[in-house]
Amino acid sequence: MAAYIIADVRVTDPVAYEVYKSLTPDAIAKNGGRFLSRGGETAVLEGDWQPNRVVILEFPDMATAKTFYDSPEYLKAREARRDAADFKMIVVEGL
Repeated sequence: MAAYIIADVRVTDPVAYEVYKSLTPDAIAKNGGRFLSRGGETAVLEGDWQPNRVVILEFPDMATAKTFYDSPEYLKAREARRDAADFKMIVVEGL
């Protein structure tokens, strides 16, 4: 069953964040994932959540999503974003 990584990202250094953004597509693709949303417009429908930049990734399953997160390619990207953004990230199974 598919799994989705959902991230709420507060960019603190836009220049450094561009480096992170350049590293992620290959890491995602190499691990069987794809972007579903990459910082598009958001609108709050209920509650008080004020999202920043929302990113949604789809992977074939939970294990593959976790493998992506710990992959050498994504570890390099995470290192590049260390001082560029604050992340809140989850992975959730689909139906």
